[in-house]
Amino acid sequence: MKPAPGKGSSKLRESLRYIRKIAKSRPRIAVILGSGLGDFADSLTDKTAIDTSSIPHYPESTIEGHKGRLVFGKSAKTHICVLQGRVHFYETGNLESVLYPVSVLRLLGIKTLILTNASGGINKNFKPGDLMLIRDHINLTFENPLSPVKDSPSRRLRRASRVYDEDLIMFIKKAAVEKGIQLKEGVYCGLKGPSYETAAEIEMIRRIGGDAAGMSTVNEASFAAALGMRVAGISCITNLSTGTGTGKLTHEDVTEVANRVKNSFADLLNQSIRLIRQ
Repeated sequence: MKPAPGKGSSKLRESLRYIRKIAKSRPRIAVILGSGLGDFADSLTDKTAIDTSSIPHYPESTIEGHKGRLVFGKSAKTHICVLQGRVHFYETGNLESVLYPVSVLRLLGIKTLILTNASGGINKNFKPGDLMLIRDHINLTFENPLSPVKDSPSRRLRRASRVYDEDLIMFIKKAAVEKGIQLKEGVYCGLKGPSYETAAEIEMIRRIGGDAAGMSTVNEASFAAALGMRVAGISCITNLSTGTGTGKLTHEDVTEVANRVKNSFADLLNQSIRLIRQ
């Protein structure tokens, strides 16, 4: 049974009231942008941007490459909401801060959520700059996003049989073909971070079926699906994980590669949104 939107906690209601005073559009599609991918929000038209630091009770991202803005605007003719940056578990050690933005989106009326991230490639056929459609995920954060969360639009969460919506997967694959974008597919493995994985850990993830690894997405995706949203995920392979490439991994390398593929990434998102709205 799909949960009713509910009113959520008093903190959520305060966040919602503040956002509603500034943003007048009523989008049904939202995108959460990962490290180095925030430029997509700047390409929207008819924008209204809200610094998340000004929203009551809204958690702040402290990571470079995450601007911390809620941007309402149009992708082509479609009203969408874009989160320019996210909060990672390792920033706060608090799962509620990771999931709070998803609760806000649900109360704003979002029905479809596209999650994006920068990730390390584990599949030996991947290379930096590839885009990977997430077909499924492995949650190695060892956190349960379906446990009771105080700041939730509904206490009646449902355990989704599939987190990633098959129709959305089809739309994104079709968008990639129409735009001539090579799109990989695979399983994303979410870890707590903030340290990069050891070569032995990467080999373990490969053996259990992971194609890419990162420090986000899995808890947000499961929580959003449990709230009744349709969920899709896209990873930008920004580096080869430890043991699969050479050299030391740095955050600067991640953002540099993300910046290099930002045009293809934006084309894929814009065309996917067009197809989803048809």
